[in-house]
Amino acid sequence: MKHALFLGFALLGLSGCAAPGERLPLKPLPDDGQPLPYAELLTRARLQAQSATEAFYVNKWGDLEEAAKGLEQTARFLGKATDVPATHKDTLPVLSADLGKEAANLREAAKAGEVQPINDVLQRVHLKVRELRLDN
Repeated sequence: MKHALFLGFALLGLSGCAAPGERLPLKPLPDDGQPLPYAELLTRARLQAQSATEAFYVNKWGDLEEAAKGLEQTARFLGKATDVPATHKDTLPVLSADLGKEAANLREAAKAGEVQPINDVLQRVHLKVRELRLDN
């Protein structure tokens, strides 16, 4: 009984060893892939924007640049999304293009590692992602 109890506590302790807040990186979307549902791409864009912000907070410019690249790709896919809400049907091409431009600006700012320009672009990225929300 003591061994089972010890083993249970040991497993519980080991499961808590993962660093909190660490996220698994999103896999890149296939360039020749089929259009994806709008809600899935929106969730992906939110995660990428959050990852970019987290990388910015700890000055991980390479991670920030990767998040920006992923966000650029997601923006391209958003323009071809399926199941687009009626409120975004007409505006989606412009919104997704704007998000892609801001993601490219973020990638360039991350290369330079300049804090204020990155902060400004991140704010615009988050506002663009917010505009794309489902409950407009």
